[in-house]
Amino acid sequence: MRKTLKFLTLIITMILFSCGGNDKKEGISSDKKEPVKEEVKVPASERINLNNKGVGTITSVDLGLVVDQDMAAHGKEVYDRMCTACHKADKKFIGPSPKGILQRRTPEWVMNMILDPERMVKEDPLAKDLLMEFNGSPMANQNLTKEEARAVLEYFRTL
Repeated sequence: MRKTLKFLTLIITMILFSCGGNDKKEGISSDKKEPVKEEVKVPASERINLNNKGVGTITSVDLGLVVDQDMAAHGKEVYDRMCTACHKADKKFIGPSPKGILQRRTPEWVMNMILDPERMVKEDPLAKDLLMEFNGSPMANQNLTKEEARAVLEYFRTL
């Protein structure tokens, strides 16, 4: 009788251990695999960051409630002369499109990027990500004055 009891205990123990070890939860059996959630990384050019002012001399920009049309016209002239080799107003090109930029970036960030792109790419994480997104093509420093950069920013408000 003792041998039979020991034998049954051994068999029950073996059955319990042989049934364990799978990844199913709480005895629920299902052959369906749960979908793997892939993290979708938003490209830097589409990412919204309205807290980052960038790295540079511009720490504050006051935008009027209405666009200064004269300043925007001057900004368009500067943009057409200095920026269109790499930027198209309404689509990605060598660099990102400025259309809607102020819905994604602060005015300070935009001006710091225009005025000192080298420093921004070295020290600003978002600018670094943009550099990678656009195949390592750095933005050229066009040596614009603060007034010209501000005019270009005003032009961007009209896009």
